[in-house]
Amino acid sequence: MSHTAHIPSHRKPRQRASKSALRAGVAGGVLSTIAVAGAAGPAQAEPVTQTIEMPTITSGLSTAVAASAQATQQVAIDLETQAHEDAAAENAAKKAKKAKAEAVRKAEAEKKAEAAAEARAEAEAKERAERASRTAERTTLSAPSSSSSGNSASSSAPSASSSAPSSSSNATGSAAAIVAFAKAQVGDAYVSGGTGPNAWDCSGLVQAAYRTVGIDLPRVSQSQSTAGTQVSLDNLQPGDILYWGGAGSAYHVAIYVGDGQFVGAQNSSTGTVQRSMDYDRPSGAVRVL
Repeated sequence: MSHTAHIPSHRKPRQRASKSALRAGVAGGVLSTIAVAGAAGPAQAEPVTQTIEMPTITSGLSTAVAASAQATQQVAIDLETQAHEDAAAENAAKKAKKAKAEAVRKAEAEKKAEAAAEARAEAEAKERAERASRTAERTTLSAPSSSSSGNSASSSAPSASSSAPSSSSNATGSAAAIVAFAKAQVGDAYVSGGTGPNAWDCSGLVQAAYRTVGIDLPRVSQSQSTAGTQVSLDNLQPGDILYWGGAGSAYHVAIYVGDGQFVGAQNSSTGTVQRSMDYDRPSGAVRVL
């Protein structure tokens, strides 16, 4: 073969200019389409922007709802607190009203007690004056009688045994004053709780009689029955306190006035009387003088 002979080439034949132009046009169109699409992107993204703002609106609404719920809860708390305060104020007002009523009641009771104490003091002062006057009169009147009784006793049989109760004629000093006072009240009314001057109960009379000689006895019969030394009923002296019932639990008291007799505020039917011990035998006696 000749060196100059034609050797076929394996290269592809060059494309024609028209094909190149066509390819360039297609490529340019694609690129243009991409560019247009990219340019159109922002305009189409606006709805997305609106969609992105929705959570902001929803968050504000949620905050408003939460604030409203909190306000409602606060109102409920305020109402409940106010209800408690109103109830407490009402209870305080009731307690204050009750306390005021109690204070008024106590004040009235104290006022009555003071008035009663003043009336009692006046009555006792009057009673002392009357007693002093009666005692002076009785002492003057009893002096001749005592002499006569003494002479009669001397001329009679031997004196009674020491176990016999003493006669009122032997009462002297404080005992005589107590006996005189007790006898002066005979005929007065009996009133439970009475302390004179014209109405007595049993212990009120005994207490008043001893007060004439400056001795303050307990107010009630139970205490008066143990106020002195226990003595036998066979060895009584004028002025001794007789009691009915047990010592410390006596239900009645009276004053022994001698000659086997006593003076006592018995009951509302008889009033203050002088009776023989046989009329109602006492349980025991105490000596205070």
